[in-house]
Amino acid sequence: MPRRSIRATAAQFDLRPVLREVGDLPAQLTSPLLFGNERPLEIEVGSGKGLFMQSVSAANPKTNFVGVEIARKYATMAAIRLARSDAKNALMIAGDAEPLFASRIPVELLAAVHVYFPDPWWKAKHKSRRVLNDQFIANAVRTLQVGGRFHFWTDVLDYFSSTIERMAMVAPELGPPLPEVCTEAKHELDYRTHFERRSRQHAIPVYRVYYRKLQSSPERPTDIGG
Repeated sequence: MPRRSIRATAAQFDLRPVLREVGDLPAQLTSPLLFGNERPLEIEVGSGKGLFMQSVSAANPKTNFVGVEIARKYATMAAIRLARSDAKNALMIAGDAEPLFASRIPVELLAAVHVYFPDPWWKAKHKSRRVLNDQFIANAVRTLQVGGRFHFWTDVLDYFSSTIERMAMVAPELGPPLPEVCTEAKHELDYRTHFERRSRQHAIPVYRVYYRKLQSSPERPTDIGG
């Protein structure tokens, strides 16, 4: 969608309930402060155009969902999807997820963290920019409640393998990686994300795992709320 088209489409909706800037967020990201209720909260990191946010929030009305997308235009596109579907249990944040997990999400709050098809930063000198670095993994797992889930999908085998190794070293409180079930798509948008649709339609392998947190995380300097 061209930038002008995004702006024109956004003007047709009141995006204030579904699109937040980091500077407008409460001090801590919790369901009561973001949605005014006590429902479980799940966060997607790197929501892209918002296909997952739209479908998962519609399928799970008793759970709240927050998507964080660093690219403002994609955060807006995702928010438009939520506005079109009249989502009451989902919103987008336009900004960087790393500082939010480092200091704005209380310990053992989240029911799940979702990271689907993160930027692989192909060049060796840029791999340090990958979102699934040691510090982010530690912070994200710290925010998961015991029994909470961490979902990770990618179509880049190197990224998948290195992340599995990092998870084992950085977050021993997680259980072993568990396979996610891949089901046959029933329609054009019956995929977790647009990247999954592209990969599967072009016969590119997709590597999928999730984890369940088995015990509380050890205390770390970045811990908040406990």
